[in-house]
Formats: sequence, structure tokens, C-alpha cells
Amino acid sequence: MAEQQPVKPFSYLALFLALAFVSLFIRLLPLGERGWLFPAPDVVLCLALAWVVRRPDYLPALAIAAVFFLEDLLLMRPPGLWAMLVLLGSEFLRRRAATLRGLNFWFEYLLVAGVLLTMFLANRLILAIVMIPQPSFGLSFAQFLATVFAYPAVVALSHFVFKVRKPATGEVDALGQKL
Repeated sequence: MAEQQPVKPFSYLALFLALAFVSLFIRLLPLGERGWLFPAPDVVLCLALAWVVRRPDYLPALAIAAVFFLEDLLLMRPPGLWAMLVLLGSEFLRRRAATLRGLNFWFEYLLVAGVLLTMFLANRLILAIVMIPQPSFGLSFAQFLATVFAYPAVVALSHFVFKVRKPATGEVDALGQKL
């Protein structure tokens, strides 16, 4: 009898896509003319990076690229630039997921914050080189800080509510393959 593939990665992919679309819907709502005092963090970015670090098999690169490209189009950012930077950052972290497995959360947090800072600065630099108007540096930096500070909360939510945990050393999946 043929073995069935586990459904778990597909359910987590569907959950990520649903959360991304809900977040995008909320960001597109016209909530009034008065702006917030502090810019909101990019929760979808935190979620993507947290899941890539914890369980890289739950979130394929194509899904990350598609979600952030759609965000680029709907939020009127230069199409593909932020999606490319997020994809590069997430793949950098995906390659280091096995190394981060045994390390403390704070080392992971510092690495993710460094990747976020690199993505933020690369985005600003590329937009400046091609002379595209961009928001003020202070506003962009405030959103970067909000995203960095939101990362631990998103990791806690992923860990305790969605059960996205780092695999233990030597843990195998349902097919007997090492995670």
C-alpha cells in the first residue's frame, strides 16, 4: 500500500496565505484620515521569517515571493523590489535554519534583526539609486523598528498558538526523513 504524504505542510501554507491576505486586507482598509502615531510593523514579514527559521519546509520560496509581490502591487510599491529583498533574506535564513536549531532565541533574534536591517537599507539604497520617491527616513526606520520589536511576539504566537516549533536534533518526519 502506498504511503500518503503528510498534509501538515500544506495546511501551514494555507494558514500563512490566509493570514497574509487578512493582514493585507486590513492594511488596505480606509481607516480614516488621521495617521497612527507610530507605523505598524510588517507582521507578514515577521511571520514569514519566523516560519522559515523554525520550519523551512512549511513555507516554500514561491509562496513568499507571490505574497510579497502581490503586496508590492496593491500597496503601490515598486513591483518586485521588496518581494526580491524578502525572498533573498528568507532564503539566507533558510540556509541557516539547521545551525539556528540548537542556538538560543536571542541569537536567532539578532540574526533576523540584522537581515531586516540589511533588507531595509538595501531597499532605501536601490530606491535612491533609481531616484524613486520614498517615504522619509524616519518613518521607514520607525517601521523597521516596529517590525523588529514585533518579531518576538510573532514567534511566541507561532510557537504557542500555531504550533510552529523548531524540530529537535535528530527528529524525523512521518516518512522517516531527518528534519
